Amino acid sequence: MMGRQDAPASETDAVPVPRHVAIIMDGNRRWAARRHLPRQVGHRQGVEAVRVITRAAGEMGIEYLTLYGFSSENWNRPADEVSDLMGLLKLFIRRDLAELHQNGVQVRIIGDREHLEADIVALIEEAEALTRNNSNLKLIIAFNYGGQNEITSAVRRIAREVKAGRIDPEAITQETVANHLDTAGIPDPDLIIRTSGEKRLSNFLLWQSAYAELVFSDVFWPDFSPERLKESIAEFNRRDRRFGAVAAPVKS
Repeated sequence: MMGRQDAPASETDAVPVPRHVAIIMDGNRRWAARRHLPRQVGHRQGVEAVRVITRAAGEMGIEYLTLYGFSSENWNRPADEVSDLMGLLKLFIRRDLAELHQNGVQVRIIGDREHLEADIVALIEEAEALTRNNSNLKLIIAFNYGGQNEITSAVRRIAREVKAGRIDPEAITQETVANHLDTAGIPDPDLIIRTSGEKRLSNFLLWQSAYAELVFSDVFWPDFSPERLKESIAEFNRRDRRFGAVAAPVKS
């Protein structure tokens, strides 16, 4: 189903794709409200969109796909909605893990696990262990994740290393910080997409997004299709990425 990396050249070579695409999956509740449906239905449709977009990303040749599934601020939502979101994560892993593994998808979950239920942590660890050596699409799910919390935790880890005498404070670099983040070993996203029309990062990959291109889609996440993903990538390809440098002069 997902993560196929052996698509014919005509499929993957027609349009250059970013190496790493990250998506803020927003709009499940509003999608449901527009249809006078319970918000839980919107979240379930959101999971279906995860399946479709993960499959499409693998077929397009994207190497890394990061999905913002549950933020550390989402605990402030109604208890029944939080419970439903936790259940959907369990369902996704239990139902799709074997197929993800079969298709060579490597699964990695980033975020704080300390306050998650033991059965969820066990499922996360099972998914990561089973798929650790897979080499096709790398699927990163940000769950109970917040960018500020991530950076704060990285600073704490570095401080402990300094206190123990293993790191010289004067030798701390940007690479040092990056290596202590949840995303250590994962390249920074080239493209960040947010659905639903909102135009903010909402505490997502704050360090890693320094030079990412941002594309905002007006469609709600359950309606975000492979065609919309291609449109976002086409917009990315129209951007002039300079990483802080000046544009190259146009040759006459």
